Amino acid sequence: MSFKVSKAVKSLLVGVCAAAMVASVAACGTTDESDDSTSSKSSAPVTNSVKKDDKIAAMLPDSITKDGKFTVGVSADYAPAEFLDKDGKTPIGYDMDIAKSMAAIFGLKFAPTSAEFDSIMPGIGSKYDVGVSGFTMDPNRKDAGEFVSFLNVGASFVVQKGNPKKLSVDNLCGHSVAVQTGTVHETTVKNLSQQCTAAGKKAIDIQSMKEQTVVATNVATGKADAFCADSPVSGYAVKQDGDKLELLGKAFNMTPEAVVVQKNDMQTAKAVQAALQKLMDDGTYMKILKFWGDESGAIKQAKINDYSDVK
Repeated sequence: MSFKVSKAVKSLLVGVCAAAMVASVAACGTTDESDDSTSSKSSAPVTNSVKKDDKIAAMLPDSITKDGKFTVGVSADYAPAEFLDKDGKTPIGYDMDIAKSMAAIFGLKFAPTSAEFDSIMPGIGSKYDVGVSGFTMDPNRKDAGEFVSFLNVGASFVVQKGNPKKLSVDNLCGHSVAVQTGTVHETTVKNLSQQCTAAGKKAIDIQSMKEQTVVATNVATGKADAFCADSPVSGYAVKQDGDKLELLGKAFNMTPEAVVVQKNDMQTAKAVQAALQKLMDDGTYMKILKFWGDESGAIKQAKINDYSDVK
């Protein structure tokens, strides 16, 4: 029986730990807050030349600017979107470079704050000014915040090198699939499992993990048969551990990724949209994506709550 892959995509990742994924998962812990001091190899050089735009900065409400910081919630275990630098505490990646550049446009100090993925959206507006952590435009999240799109990402499955279980997207029934908790990929695999049982086949054994590093490690070590994650994350994991992992089929469901703003805070959403559009128009955005090898996901216009391109 052939399955149609349903809506997917959120963010996950392997990060600096990906290079030593099996040996040192513990190194990818989280911290409360980190500064923006990264080496030239840890961020796109262009981020250091972004200047404040007074007009765009004035769009932000006092609730954001009063402490002089742009506090960004991030689950730093989703390379190359967001992961921890060699110091073990500084979030880096293309999401972080874009967020850092927005902070510069706003004239605020960039303050990335690490947290578990499923705790970020509930904390926006209280603990965080925005969330930038591979959040995709899932209609099921409409009530959780305002979404400002800035990138297109797909979803991909990854299996052990050589695909020893001979899996395909069409025959995951009865097999174990790891996902990061709270991601759209978790919903996607649940939907696939329901299709399995509806067809009289065994359900998928869904392994839901708090950290993407653990998700990837479980597949690399054979504890899970496959994992599902954003296509840039899956590709990066395979690039880092190509002797243990390989992609299963092609990426599917290209979907916009977004900066998440507190629900009903349209003032901040419009300021974020303006900052993102400036980065797109002046070339900074594309230089960041090229630095991280993800320019294929580039878009030309930042939009607020536009679900027209969601698969």
